[in-house]
Amino acid sequence: MPTNEPLSVTASLHKRVLRLMGNRFEITVVSANAAWADLRINEAIAEIQRIEKLFTTFKEDSQTNQINANAGIEPVKVDREVFDLIERSKRISGITQGAFDISYGSIDKSLWNFDKSMTALPDEATAKQLVRLINYRNIILDKENCTVFLKEKGMRIGFGGIGKGYAAERAKYILKQNGVESGIVNAAGDLTVWGNQPNGKAWTIGIVDPDTAHQPFSSLNVTDMAIATSGNYEKYVMIGGKKYSHTIDPKTGYPVTGIKSVTIISPNAEIADAMATPVMVMGISVGLDMINQMKNIACIIIDEQNEIYTSNNIRIK
Repeated sequence: MPTNEPLSVTASLHKRVLRLMGNRFEITVVSANAAWADLRINEAIAEIQRIEKLFTTFKEDSQTNQINANAGIEPVKVDREVFDLIERSKRISGITQGAFDISYGSIDKSLWNFDKSMTALPDEATAKQLVRLINYRNIILDKENCTVFLKEKGMRIGFGGIGKGYAAERAKYILKQNGVESGIVNAAGDLTVWGNQPNGKAWTIGIVDPDTAHQPFSSLNVTDMAIATSGNYEKYVMIGGKKYSHTIDPKTGYPVTGIKSVTIISPNAEIADAMATPVMVMGISVGLDMINQMKNIACIIIDEQNEIYTSNNIRIK
């Protein structure tokens, strides 16, 4: 049952910023009552923390780690929620011809760690060896028994490419269930908005400029929409004067090049989050061609020469 907001005259924004799932989350609720808004934000945070426990690879007892520990050994029974997210992830892998793949977890920090200690490229043979384990087709799902089995020993899954979007979508669901008619959940740049600003207008969302990450180069007025950006400005390493981004091509084990950022606009945060990385991997023409064939999804790409490309259904100033 929605926890109805106390009636009052003027609504305003109530925000909370905190670190969840290893990322900066910002939750915003429009309400005339600060105490009520605070309680609703607490409920959203509790939901994100619950999701983190299920999907993290940083806690030994998480279901994700149990799946990884039993790779090549036996199937692991999981909660239906975990099973369903893996099933949806596999579906996105199929649509993107493997450019999105949650079994990228097999590429470990010994290959790419994107920190100051990294001064040379890993050798091709090592990259090829680890890439061998990236194959969503080897994630075997048994719907009836709700089990997940990684076919190859050494395989790992991780939800870095979809988890934040899923958490944002779930937090929004909880907030709306509990009576929040307008708000924003921003999961480190993957954000979902609904309703309107206190002044009754749609939300204005900035599209990140990859060269000055805190300065938007354009903006959109949206409501009931999600936006996610993947870019080489987030996490990268400089080697020999060249920037290598943390987005790895599952086929080569090497970072993708040519694109600075991809922004996806969709009604669903999970889909927006999951589609941003594969477009970077696929490249401009193949990525846009794929987006143009899908319903209710738009895309903005900035390449390394600062050229802007968009899907057919969007025009930016």
